[in-house]
Amino acid sequence: MNWRSPAARLALLELLVRGSLKRRRAQASTWDALDELPWTRRTGRRDEVGLVEERRHELVALLGRVWPEWGEVLAALTARGLAPTPDGWNEFEDAQRAEGLPQLPDQLNRRTAAALVAPHSKATLTGRRLAALGDAEATHDGSVRLRPPQGLVAITPQGRVDLAAVAAILGEVSIPERALSGGLTLEGVMRAALLVENLGAFCDLRAVDGWLLVHVPGWDTATVARLLERLGHVPVIHFGDLDPNGVRILQHLRGLRSDIRWFVPEFWSEFVDAKGLPGVWPDDLDLNEVPPLVRGLASRGLWLEQEPLAVDPRTSAALAAML
Repeated sequence: MNWRSPAARLALLELLVRGSLKRRRAQASTWDALDELPWTRRTGRRDEVGLVEERRHELVALLGRVWPEWGEVLAALTARGLAPTPDGWNEFEDAQRAEGLPQLPDQLNRRTAAALVAPHSKATLTGRRLAALGDAEATHDGSVRLRPPQGLVAITPQGRVDLAAVAAILGEVSIPERALSGGLTLEGVMRAALLVENLGAFCDLRAVDGWLLVHVPGWDTATVARLLERLGHVPVIHFGDLDPNGVRILQHLRGLRSDIRWFVPEFWSEFVDAKGLPGVWPDDLDLNEVPPLVRGLASRGLWLEQEPLAVDPRTSAALAAML
């Protein structure tokens, strides 16, 4: 048994201080080892051992060997009103990290923020850890890829740029989350905005006059949500795969904006026999408000990808007909 691991040392300290120890997943192997030693006995409560007082000195001796600083650690925990438990230890470490923070900028990438207020950059930013950032905003720093219509201009405190002119040279434009959160606005006439799930379809779809095309890569909608705030009364239409995940993504997007419509043209049914892919539709998936074609696919256990429609000559007219 590795008594020097952080989880094991903390379990020993809790048993010493509280006189009992509950079995937790993170300390399971330590609990099992203690359960087999004569230092402990079952308390009668589920998954809990208690310290045999006559063996306390043996526990103290073990703690002294594997964690010589345990006395100072216990005093520091007690001074903060924290228990010698995994939760108490996590809060203690969070507090220490928070006290050592440098001056932070107004915005901070979530990975950078986690590296400062959590154990590592991929750790969860809990409410306590976010509070430690003070006024600094933790950002996802995504970007949204656009194919803008003629005349669409982006305006920020730093100036204005003709998005269509940039796209005429590069093929598309990308707007970062920080620009959107920093007050970017859009100026110009848009007949509609089309959210396109897959990158291939976004790149290859024939442009529709006056339409803004937006790439929405699956569940990565944090930045798109900020863009939707700027579209006001512009009609928003979603174009994605006809499969269970496509249904869930649309439902998620409607949670951001309830009036989003789904582009499922009638001629798409012509692709079912040639392009339909075998796929499972979960029984618990809500299909009450989906188009008939989607229900038909579900009943046959088939999925349809959106890419073939990207170059179909009927697609542009079908999109325009939705308005």
